[in-house]
Amino acid sequence: MKPLPLRILGLMSGTSLDGLDLCLALFDSNEGGRWTFDILAAETLPYDLAWTHKLQQAHALGALDFVALHKEYGALLGNRAAHFLRSRHLGADYVASHGHTIFHQPQRGVTFQLGDGAALAAAAGLPAISDFRSLDVALGGQGAPLVPAGDRLLFGAYERCLNLGGFANISFEQAGQRVAFDVCPCNIALNALSQTLGTPYDRDGAFAAQGSVNGALLDELNAIDFYAQRGAKSLGREWVEQVFFPKIAACSLSPHDRLRTVCEHVAMQVARCSGSGTLLATGGGALNAFLMQRIADLSPCRVVIPEALVVNFKEALIFAFLGALYVCNEINTLASATGAKRSSIGGCLSKN
Repeated sequence: MKPLPLRILGLMSGTSLDGLDLCLALFDSNEGGRWTFDILAAETLPYDLAWTHKLQQAHALGALDFVALHKEYGALLGNRAAHFLRSRHLGADYVASHGHTIFHQPQRGVTFQLGDGAALAAAAGLPAISDFRSLDVALGGQGAPLVPAGDRLLFGAYERCLNLGGFANISFEQAGQRVAFDVCPCNIALNALSQTLGTPYDRDGAFAAQGSVNGALLDELNAIDFYAQRGAKSLGREWVEQVFFPKIAACSLSPHDRLRTVCEHVAMQVARCSGSGTLLATGGGALNAFLMQRIADLSPCRVVIPEALVVNFKEALIFAFLGALYVCNEINTLASATGAKRSSIGGCLSKN
């Protein structure tokens, strides 16, 4: 018998370093076995400059310093989770944490999300589920995307689900299976370009709207080998630094033109896989009015932007849900989406 209902606090830190998303949700299933959710509270806590720098530079640390940071960041997550619940006089059964991705090279069998689960559980005073990706990578998968399990069970009313976070990724049903893949860089690139103009992100795409598309750069970005790959595929920071950013840096363009061209690139790549029917768009990029207009202009589908809580916290909500599936001993990682040998129940439990 499932231990339902469950109150789980989901934690999500994305590659764009916007901050830590916290989403407390109540999960249950109705008489037909369909999962339901209710978001009870949610908040984004920005990183201060010190933590932003630590996360940006974590990949360059020596082994001992890296392990120490893993513990320190886990304690930070736990303390923030505890304060979030305490300040609202709310309780939770579990914390489910994505962590912060530092390394993602599934072709080498490597993925690492910072944020030690034991340190998190100790600081939060709650059992914590973490390290959701490692088992899938060990099974030969990409370790990503993991959100499709939640898309299928919580947002199945939409033909396709698009997340515009650090990377754009999409999931949909195909021949009875949920397939998914990373589409292209999104906020990880747009935010970096915006920072050259002295702002952390391009609000509403206003800077991009002032620029012009550079056809040569757009063609070069669209010709990147990754976009010709089929099946399960994922992107990481390393790929952006080694493949994507050098192509932009090689062009003598204004920051506005670079933003405009990358924005067009994102819209074109999303449109290529948007299909027909309804496309649910969430994540920080869904708040970029100019980007969303270009996606709508180029896509044959009907783009749906849901209520603000779902737009801003869908990934944290779904990691909370992946925790619920873990607790219920149900599959939370789909091989059809990741390319693994089999579907699995990913995550590690640290009991307080």
